Amino acid sequence: MRNLIVAAIASLFFASSAFALDASCEMKAVSKDGKALAGAAKAASIKKCEKEAAAATAPTCESKAVSKAGKPLAGAAKTASIKKCEADAKK
Repeated sequence: MRNLIVAAIASLFFASSAFALDASCEMKAVSKDGKALAGAAKAASIKKCEKEAAAATAPTCESKAVSKAGKPLAGAAKTASIKKCEADAKK
């Protein structure tokens, strides 16, 4: 029962943060002259905004360069890890 309550609260939190992201991106969907966009232009603007927001919150390859023990990598191991991470991100 406790797990169910925790799961419900967590889902509400994530839903509210996703709604806030949609609302802020929707508010940014304006033309150069300040008028609100509509239709396909609005949808494209919101999609671009959400993609940029997701990329900004995603962990960087630099921060992912850690050993199995959780310690930061150094030298050639760090370089190889970052290179692989960036290659995987382009796919």
